[in-house]
Amino acid sequence: MSDETIADRIERLVSEEHQLRTREQQDSQDADRLEADQERLRDVEIELDRCWDLLRQRRAKRDAGANPEDAHVRDANTVERYWQ
Repeated sequence: MSDETIADRIERLVSEEHQLRTREQQDSQDADRLEADQERLRDVEIELDRCWDLLRQRRAKRDAGANPEDAHVRDANTVERYWQ
């Protein structure tokens, strides 16, 4: 997977995140829709973290003279436990 492909995925996820946040306000009167939007939002946020992590790994490997193709997508549990 190329850096450009990952960046495109990030852009699509950010767009979906914005749509979900907008809908979240509109769905505040419909508990089922609100819950579905919030669940999807959590999934999108995790996927964004995983994409950013992969992109950072690739850049770090490239900067260190290693092959960026050796970077791999880490599981959500690993990425979500990073200290910010």
